[in-house]
Amino acid sequence: MPHESLLTTARTIALRAGELARLRRSEGVEVAASKSSPVDVVTEADRETEALIRGLLADERPGDGFFGEESGAERGSTGLTWIVDPIDGTVNFLYGIPHYAVSIAVVEGEPDPQTWTALAGCVVNPASGEVYTATAGGGAYLGEAPIRVADAVPLSQALVATGFAYDSTTRGEQGRLVAALLPLVRDIRRLGTASLDLCFVASGRTNAYFERTLSPWDHAAGALIAREAGATVKGLGDAQPSRDLILAGHPDVAAALEGALAQLAR
Repeated sequence: MPHESLLTTARTIALRAGELARLRRSEGVEVAASKSSPVDVVTEADRETEALIRGLLADERPGDGFFGEESGAERGSTGLTWIVDPIDGTVNFLYGIPHYAVSIAVVEGEPDPQTWTALAGCVVNPASGEVYTATAGGGAYLGEAPIRVADAVPLSQALVATGFAYDSTTRGEQGRLVAALLPLVRDIRRLGTASLDLCFVASGRTNAYFERTLSPWDHAAGALIAREAGATVKGLGDAQPSRDLILAGHPDVAAALEGALAQLAR
């Protein structure tokens, strides 16, 4: 399998980090600070988990770069960068909702989703024990089992996941869009963890997913997993995913959803 050693590193470290996050959740969690808004929180467990990941990667692959949610970016000398979200779904984590994830991907090129090439990725849900993995050209897996997107369905039969921004004005706009979309689809799911939303598309648990205002670490691993499972993963128009939009689904469902969103946004 191509990039197998990189995937082994990502998986091993994600599992170690997941064990730490699960332990800290069992001990009780408190908000350490807020970031972009009062509801955009970070916990000490986020910081501790990222520090663990960063240290393990520095020991195993000292020449690689690092780009993490809590500690920023650091260039390397190999052309590879590890994109890390130590606890994706921090609000779920804070409230004890067992739907959060450690997300680790390694990319080639600049740490910019518009230009990078994702090589390997792993998303671990420490609460459920589920482990999603993929390598470029090597397929996507849930545990040891290969996964594929669900077969195409009409948009009216599609279960669509989404998420909302931390900014209250943007959330209001997103709420109005979802209210208009709801009669056009089977139903909407808002689960609160972008990396797992993409993995759910990859494993056929939902038909499509879209969201605005995501950061690179939110989708680096999940986007690769979804693509390797047969999904279209894209941004606006011909662009790669960005803060403006990420949309994922079976190619036919993704196209239909993109068209509906464009109509509703007018």
